Amino acid sequence: MTHNENNVLPNVNQSSSHSDIRYWGKVELIEEGETYRINRLEIKPKHSIKPQIHYHRSEHWIIVSGIAKVSCGNEERVLNRNESTFVPPAALHKVENPGFIPLIILEIQNGEYLGENDTERPSDLTLVSSVAESE
Repeated sequence: MTHNENNVLPNVNQSSSHSDIRYWGKVELIEEGETYRINRLEIKPKHSIKPQIHYHRSEHWIIVSGIAKVSCGNEERVLNRNESTFVPPAALHKVENPGFIPLIILEIQNGEYLGENDTERPSDLTLVSSVAESE
């Protein structure tokens, strides 16, 4: 199957082999289209993804295995297997694995722009919150 702009079906076989190891675990690209991306995140026990903001995409997270402690804006929730949450664009968010087994999340990104340079990672969550409150 050749990849061109007229190809309606995404090239799932090629993208499914793409994965990156991170300090918190790993991310595997399952499928990607022009305005969406589906990732499988595996977060190690007692690890977390640093707070971040995306301005041009939203994310849906579905918990497949483990427990997730999710912070989004001013809300914090604990999610179990088969539960999900929505992260709107421009929302400061993070996810932690407080448990003892790997946390597996299916992440569906949706937006007009999905590039990594749309990710802002503030170094201090409270600093960002206090700046946002003063505006």
